[in-house]
Amino acid sequence: MYEYLTGTVEYIGPDYIVLENNGIGYQIITPNPYKFKSDGTIQKVYTYLYVREDVLSLYGFYTQEEKDFFLKLISVSGIGPKGALAILSASTPEQIALAIEQENEKLLTTLPGVGKKTARQMILDLKGKVTEFVPVVQTEEKELPKGRNTELEEALLALQALGYSDQEIRRVKPILQKEKRTVDEYIRMALQHFIS
Repeated sequence: MYEYLTGTVEYIGPDYIVLENNGIGYQIITPNPYKFKSDGTIQKVYTYLYVREDVLSLYGFYTQEEKDFFLKLISVSGIGPKGALAILSASTPEQIALAIEQENEKLLTTLPGVGKKTARQMILDLKGKVTEFVPVVQTEEKELPKGRNTELEEALLALQALGYSDQEIRRVKPILQKEKRTVDEYIRMALQHFIS
């Protein structure tokens, strides 16, 4: 019903913002409320109105891509809007889509509220339907001429999910590439480098 709303963010809560538009304050539930600024600037929030018999909730997203991925997630059997929001608050559409396309259940189960059963359902329902969200990985393959190091790729994705920046991960990646380790060992190595 509402594709997006524009206005000023009057309040930022732990899981929602209040967007004022023409004198009306809309409470919008969002995965990352602190992406928005409450400095009086006009902002666009991509919205989805969730309607059930006893529920009327407005969900909002910083980008159209986030909203599109949210709609994909709630199409999965067993994932509702709150679950999809928790997943998006912990990771990015790119990382989740890549895990789905690679059938990486282990990485998916690190997301909040996602157990083995839900991870399998995500792969079953979404594999092949989220390819537009998957980042281009040709450069990764050129760096790994002997074949893809899937353990390293999984570890790098896990580090992103843990909140490390692309810059931090790029810095540690050449060190990790010199080794042939398990996913857990790569993660431990990376964490030691981040701390040191």
